[in-house]
Amino acid sequence: MRNLLLCTSAFCAAAIAAPAMAQTVPAGAAGGEPSVYDGDWLSVGAGVGYGPSYDGSDDYVVFPVPVVQGNLAGIGITPRMGGIALDFVPDPDKGVGFNIGPSIRLRTNRASQIEDKVVRSLGKLDRALEVGPSLGIRVSQVFHQYDALSINADVAWDVAGAHKGMVVTPSVTYFTPLNRGVAIGLNVSAEYGDRKFADYYYSVSPAQSAASGLSAFSAGKGFTKVGVAAIGGIDLDGDLLNGGFAVVIGGGYARMLGDAKDSPFTSERGSPNQWFGAVGLGYTF
Repeated sequence: MRNLLLCTSAFCAAAIAAPAMAQTVPAGAAGGEPSVYDGDWLSVGAGVGYGPSYDGSDDYVVFPVPVVQGNLAGIGITPRMGGIALDFVPDPDKGVGFNIGPSIRLRTNRASQIEDKVVRSLGKLDRALEVGPSLGIRVSQVFHQYDALSINADVAWDVAGAHKGMVVTPSVTYFTPLNRGVAIGLNVSAEYGDRKFADYYYSVSPAQSAASGLSAFSAGKGFTKVGVAAIGGIDLDGDLLNGGFAVVIGGGYARMLGDAKDSPFTSERGSPNQWFGAVGLGYTF
Protein backbone atom coordinates (compact mmCIF):
# COMPACT_ATOMS: atom_id res chain seq x y z
CA MET A 1 0.00 0.00 0.00
CA ARG A 2 2.31 2.73 -1.22
CA ASN A 3 0.50 5.97 -0.61
CA LEU A 4 -2.35 7.91 0.89
CA LEU A 5 -3.58 10.78 -1.24
CA LEU A 6 -4.14 13.73 1.05
CA CYS A 7 -4.40 17.45 0.46
CA THR A 8 -1.36 19.45 1.41
CA SER A 9 -3.12 21.95 3.57
CA ALA A 10 -4.23 20.97 7.04
CA PHE A 11 -7.73 22.29 6.36
CA CYS A 12 -7.98 20.16 3.27
CA ALA A 13 -6.60 17.03 4.84
CA ALA A 14 -9.56 16.79 7.18
CA ALA A 15 -12.25 18.37 5.05
CA ILE A 16 -11.75 16.38 1.87
CA ALA A 17 -13.20 13.09 3.20
CA ALA A 18 -11.20 11.17 0.64
CA PRO A 19 -13.24 8.37 -0.90
CA ALA A 20 -11.25 5.24 -0.23
CA MET A 21 -8.14 6.36 1.62
CA ALA A 22 -6.76 5.90 -1.85
CA GLN A 23 -3.59 3.88 -1.99
CA THR A 24 -1.56 2.35 -4.74
CA VAL A 25 -0.42 -1.15 -3.99
CA PRO A 26 2.60 -2.51 -5.83
CA ALA A 27 1.96 -5.73 -7.69
CA GLY A 28 2.70 -8.69 -5.49
CA ALA A 29 2.91 -6.61 -2.32
CA ALA A 30 0.48 -8.86 -0.51
CA GLY A 31 1.91 -12.26 -1.24
CA GLY A 32 1.38 -11.94 -5.00
CA GLU A 33 -2.37 -11.41 -4.83
CA PRO A 34 -3.84 -8.88 -7.28
CA SER A 35 -4.97 -5.42 -6.19
CA VAL A 36 -7.34 -2.80 -7.60
CA TYR A 37 -4.38 -0.41 -7.37
CA ASP A 38 -2.28 -2.35 -9.87
CA GLY A 39 -2.23 -0.14 -12.98
CA ASP A 40 -5.02 2.36 -13.56
CA TRP A 41 -7.53 3.07 -10.80
CA LEU A 42 -9.94 5.84 -9.82
CA SER A 43 -11.72 6.90 -6.62
CA VAL A 44 -14.83 9.07 -6.64
CA GLY A 45 -16.77 10.22 -3.65
CA ALA A 46 -18.31 13.00 -1.63
CA GLY A 47 -17.90 14.23 1.91
CA VAL A 48 -19.40 16.73 4.32
CA GLY A 49 -17.00 19.12 6.01
CA TYR A 50 -17.45 21.31 9.07
CA GLY A 51 -15.11 24.26 9.52
CA PRO A 52 -14.72 28.02 9.96
CA SER A 53 -16.90 30.34 7.88
CA TYR A 54 -13.73 32.00 6.58
CA ASP A 55 -10.03 31.78 7.46
CA GLY A 56 -9.85 33.31 10.94
CA SER A 57 -13.58 33.06 11.69
CA ASP A 58 -15.07 31.74 14.92
CA ASP A 59 -18.35 30.89 13.17
CA TYR A 60 -18.64 27.38 11.73
CA VAL A 61 -20.49 26.10 8.67
CA VAL A 62 -21.22 22.81 6.93
CA PHE A 63 -20.18 22.39 3.31
CA PRO A 64 -20.11 19.58 0.71
CA VAL A 65 -16.80 18.31 -0.70
CA PRO A 66 -16.68 16.19 -3.89
CA VAL A 67 -13.44 14.27 -4.51
CA VAL A 68 -11.77 12.60 -7.50
CA GLN A 69 -8.39 10.90 -7.22
CA GLY A 70 -6.47 8.07 -8.80
CA ASN A 71 -3.79 7.01 -11.24
CA LEU A 72 -4.49 6.96 -14.98
CA ALA A 73 -1.90 6.20 -17.66
CA GLY A 74 0.88 6.70 -15.13
CA ILE A 75 -0.36 10.15 -14.01
CA GLY A 76 -1.27 10.50 -10.35
CA ILE A 77 -4.36 12.55 -9.48
CA THR A 78 -4.34 13.99 -5.95
CA PRO A 79 -7.20 16.02 -4.47
CA ARG A 80 -6.82 19.56 -3.21
CA MET A 81 -9.48 21.56 -1.41
CA GLY A 82 -11.35 22.96 -4.38
CA GLY A 83 -9.01 21.39 -6.92
CA ILE A 84 -6.46 18.73 -7.84
CA ALA A 85 -2.75 18.18 -8.39
CA LEU A 86 -1.19 15.92 -11.02
CA ASP A 87 2.00 13.89 -10.61
CA PHE A 88 3.80 13.01 -13.84
CA VAL A 89 6.58 10.95 -12.18
CA PRO A 90 5.63 7.38 -11.16
CA ASP A 91 6.83 6.41 -7.68
CA PRO A 92 8.94 3.27 -7.16
CA ASP A 93 7.59 0.42 -5.05
CA LYS A 94 10.16 1.25 -2.38
CA GLY A 95 12.77 3.89 -1.66
CA VAL A 96 12.68 7.52 -2.77
CA GLY A 97 10.32 8.92 -5.40
CA PHE A 98 9.40 12.40 -6.62
CA ASN A 99 6.12 14.26 -7.14
CA ILE A 100 6.25 16.73 -10.02
CA GLY A 101 3.29 18.26 -11.81
CA PRO A 102 0.77 21.12 -11.85
CA SER A 103 -1.84 21.98 -9.25
CA ILE A 104 -5.03 24.00 -9.55
CA ARG A 105 -7.33 25.22 -6.81
CA LEU A 106 -10.44 27.40 -6.56
CA ARG A 107 -10.13 29.46 -3.37
CA THR A 108 -13.49 30.62 -2.00
CA ASN A 109 -12.37 32.32 1.22
CA ARG A 110 -14.96 35.01 2.12
CA ALA A 111 -16.71 34.44 -1.21
CA SER A 112 -19.69 32.64 0.38
CA GLN A 113 -21.10 31.45 3.72
CA ILE A 114 -19.95 34.56 5.67
CA GLU A 115 -21.75 34.17 8.99
CA ASP A 116 -20.40 37.24 10.82
CA LYS A 117 -22.68 40.18 10.06
CA VAL A 118 -19.91 42.79 10.35
CA VAL A 119 -17.61 40.94 7.98
CA ARG A 120 -20.53 40.24 5.66
CA SER A 121 -21.36 43.95 5.54
CA LEU A 122 -18.08 44.56 3.69
CA GLY A 123 -19.24 42.35 0.83
CA LYS A 124 -18.05 39.09 -0.64
CA LEU A 125 -14.62 38.62 -2.17
CA ASP A 126 -14.03 37.22 -5.63
CA ARG A 127 -13.05 33.57 -6.06
CA ALA A 128 -9.37 33.03 -6.82
CA LEU A 129 -8.14 30.39 -9.28
CA GLU A 130 -4.65 29.39 -8.15
CA VAL A 131 -2.39 27.54 -10.60
CA GLY A 132 1.24 26.48 -10.29
CA PRO A 133 3.70 23.63 -9.76
CA SER A 134 3.39 20.93 -7.11
CA LEU A 135 6.75 19.51 -6.09
CA GLY A 136 7.65 16.87 -3.53
CA ILE A 137 9.66 13.89 -2.40
CA ARG A 138 8.31 10.61 -1.10
CA VAL A 139 9.97 7.85 0.92
CA SER A 140 8.27 4.46 0.94
CA GLN A 141 8.78 1.74 3.56
CA VAL A 142 10.01 4.05 6.31
CA PHE A 143 9.23 1.79 9.27
CA HIS A 144 7.64 -1.21 7.56
CA GLN A 145 6.63 -2.51 4.14
CA TYR A 146 3.48 -0.47 3.66
CA ASP A 147 4.04 3.00 5.15
CA ALA A 148 5.22 6.19 3.42
CA LEU A 149 6.43 9.69 4.27
CA SER A 150 5.84 12.58 1.84
CA ILE A 151 7.18 16.14 1.84
CA ASN A 152 5.42 18.41 -0.63
CA ALA A 153 4.89 22.05 -1.59
CA ASP A 154 2.39 23.73 -3.91
CA VAL A 155 3.41 27.12 -5.31
CA ALA A 156 0.51 28.87 -7.01
CA TRP A 157 -0.49 32.21 -8.52
CA ASP A 158 -4.02 33.57 -8.85
CA VAL A 159 -4.93 33.75 -12.55
CA ALA A 160 -8.53 34.89 -12.03
CA GLY A 161 -7.73 38.43 -10.88
CA ALA A 162 -8.94 38.07 -7.28
CA HIS A 163 -5.96 38.41 -4.91
CA LYS A 164 -3.51 38.45 -7.89
CA GLY A 165 -0.77 37.13 -5.63
CA MET A 166 1.24 34.02 -4.82
CA VAL A 167 0.64 31.42 -2.13
CA VAL A 168 2.91 28.56 -1.03
CA THR A 169 1.58 25.52 0.83
CA PRO A 170 4.25 23.17 2.26
CA SER A 171 3.23 19.93 3.96
CA VAL A 172 4.52 16.71 5.51
CA THR A 173 2.29 13.61 5.45
CA TYR A 174 2.81 10.17 7.00
CA PHE A 175 0.62 7.25 5.95
CA THR A 176 0.33 3.76 7.38
CA PRO A 177 -2.28 0.98 7.31
CA LEU A 178 -3.27 -0.34 10.73
CA ASN A 179 -4.55 -3.61 9.32
CA ARG A 180 -5.95 -4.96 6.06
CA GLY A 181 -9.10 -2.84 6.28
CA VAL A 182 -8.05 0.35 8.11
CA ALA A 183 -5.48 3.04 7.25
CA ILE A 184 -4.56 6.40 8.77
CA GLY A 185 -2.71 9.51 7.65
CA LEU A 186 -1.15 12.33 9.68
CA ASN A 187 -0.52 15.73 8.08
CA VAL A 188 1.34 18.88 9.14
CA SER A 189 1.11 21.88 6.83
CA ALA A 190 1.44 25.64 6.58
CA GLU A 191 0.47 28.48 4.26
CA TYR A 192 2.59 31.42 3.12
CA GLY A 193 1.16 34.35 1.16
CA ASP A 194 2.83 37.28 -0.55
CA ARG A 195 1.77 40.87 0.08
CA LYS A 196 -0.98 40.89 -2.55
CA PHE A 197 -2.47 37.70 -1.08
CA ALA A 198 -2.30 39.01 2.49
CA ASP A 199 -3.65 42.43 1.57
CA TYR A 200 -6.66 40.98 -0.23
CA TYR A 201 -7.76 38.65 2.57
CA TYR A 202 -6.57 40.36 5.77
CA SER A 203 -6.24 44.14 5.27
CA VAL A 204 -8.96 46.58 6.34
CA SER A 205 -8.92 49.86 4.42
CA PRO A 206 -9.82 53.19 6.05
CA ALA A 207 -13.09 53.18 4.09
CA GLN A 208 -13.90 49.66 5.27
CA SER A 209 -13.01 50.64 8.82
CA ALA A 210 -15.41 53.59 8.71
CA ALA A 211 -18.19 51.42 7.27
CA SER A 212 -17.82 48.46 9.62
CA GLY A 213 -16.23 49.70 12.83
CA LEU A 214 -13.26 47.37 12.39
CA SER A 215 -9.82 48.82 12.98
CA ALA A 216 -7.88 49.84 9.89
CA PHE A 217 -5.13 47.33 9.17
CA SER A 218 -2.48 46.79 6.49
CA ALA A 219 -1.41 43.15 6.14
CA GLY A 220 2.01 42.15 4.83
CA LYS A 221 3.51 38.97 3.44
CA GLY A 222 4.29 36.01 5.65
CA PHE A 223 2.97 32.73 6.99
CA THR A 224 -0.77 32.90 7.54
CA LYS A 225 -1.40 29.58 9.32
CA VAL A 226 0.00 26.23 10.40
CA GLY A 227 -2.00 23.13 11.18
CA VAL A 228 -2.14 19.45 11.97
CA ALA A 229 -4.73 16.91 10.86
CA ALA A 230 -5.47 13.21 11.06
CA ILE A 231 -7.60 11.18 8.69
CA GLY A 232 -8.64 7.54 8.87
CA GLY A 233 -10.23 5.26 6.30
CA ILE A 234 -12.28 2.13 6.89
CA ASP A 235 -12.94 -0.22 3.98
CA LEU A 236 -16.52 -1.46 4.27
CA ASP A 237 -15.71 -5.05 3.29
CA GLY A 238 -12.55 -5.11 5.38
CA ASP A 239 -10.11 -5.32 2.47
CA LEU A 240 -8.31 -2.22 1.19
CA LEU A 241 -6.78 -4.22 -1.66
CA ASN A 242 -9.98 -4.79 -3.61
CA GLY A 243 -11.33 -1.23 -3.73
CA GLY A 244 -15.06 -0.79 -3.36
CA PHE A 245 -16.74 1.37 -0.74
CA ALA A 246 -14.97 3.04 2.17
CA VAL A 247 -15.80 5.55 4.91
CA VAL A 248 -13.31 8.28 5.79
CA ILE A 249 -13.32 10.38 8.96
CA GLY A 250 -10.92 13.27 9.60
CA GLY A 251 -10.30 16.19 11.87
CA GLY A 252 -7.66 18.69 12.87
CA TYR A 253 -6.59 22.07 14.16
CA ALA A 254 -4.93 25.12 12.60
CA ARG A 255 -3.51 28.27 14.16
CA MET A 256 -3.57 31.61 12.36
CA LEU A 257 -0.18 33.33 12.26
CA GLY A 258 1.36 36.73 11.70
CA ASP A 259 -0.76 39.44 10.12
CA ALA A 260 -3.50 36.89 9.39
CA LYS A 261 -3.84 36.44 13.15
CA ASP A 262 -3.55 40.17 13.90
CA SER A 263 -6.07 41.16 11.23
CA PRO A 264 -9.36 42.54 12.64
CA PHE A 265 -11.18 39.81 10.70
CA THR A 266 -9.50 37.37 13.11
CA SER A 267 -8.58 39.36 16.22
CA GLU A 268 -11.80 41.41 16.52
CA ARG A 269 -14.44 39.25 14.83
CA GLY A 270 -12.97 35.74 14.84
CA SER A 271 -10.37 33.54 16.49
CA PRO A 272 -6.83 32.35 15.66
CA ASN A 273 -7.86 28.84 16.69
CA GLN A 274 -9.42 26.94 13.80
CA TRP A 275 -10.99 23.48 14.20
CA PHE A 276 -12.33 21.32 11.43
CA GLY A 277 -13.73 17.88 10.70
CA ALA A 278 -15.21 15.80 7.90
CA VAL A 279 -16.81 12.50 7.01
CA GLY A 280 -17.18 11.00 3.57
CA LEU A 281 -18.06 7.95 1.51
CA GLY A 282 -16.49 6.90 -1.74
CA TYR A 283 -15.92 4.11 -4.18
CA THR A 284 -12.63 2.91 -5.73
CA PHE A 285 -12.46 0.88 -8.94
